[in-house]
Amino acid sequence: MLKNLFLSSSLLLASITNVFAAPPTKHQTAILSGGCFWGVQELIDRLEGVVSSRVGYTGGDVENPTYEMISSGLTNHAEAIEITFDPQKISYEELLKFFFTIHDPTTLNRQENDVGTQYRSEIFYLDEVQKETALRVIEKAKKSGVFKKPVVTKISKAKKFFAAEEYHQKYLKKNPYGYTCHHVREEWKF
Repeated sequence: MLKNLFLSSSLLLASITNVFAAPPTKHQTAILSGGCFWGVQELIDRLEGVVSSRVGYTGGDVENPTYEMISSGLTNHAEAIEITFDPQKISYEELLKFFFTIHDPTTLNRQENDVGTQYRSEIFYLDEVQKETALRVIEKAKKSGVFKKPVVTKISKAKKFFAAEEYHQKYLKKNPYGYTCHHVREEWKF
């Protein structure tokens, strides 16, 4: 009988604990293109609330593109980063506002020495909430006055995301002196 009472008490305590436990976090996904994906990934990965990321290709018209294919500019893919984030730690809007500080949203199909449609500034939305948020952030960017030229960042419905080759994943962690044109520009915060 004492054993049954102890077992019942343990089950009751477990049930009470589960009631007050925090609900599991539902992660969200964002897909962004802002030039060479190496530098974007390195900086995005540093943000609190970013759970994981992978670089790849999206927005194009060819299945299973390779780096060589998209570098030709003929597939219409952009070098992009797919970000998994915890919205309880960083919102989609905060992620986008940070994105605008690490690449130049005023240059069409170019980030410093990287030139071509694959280096365009683009936000690929996954649902209507992301689309509305992206529109609102771009409007804030335009009105902020921090950019001296017009913002040309596109907003497009996400297409299939193709992971880039393994040697591109976390490239700047593997090659800390590798090329990047991305850095945080404090003067572009809005």
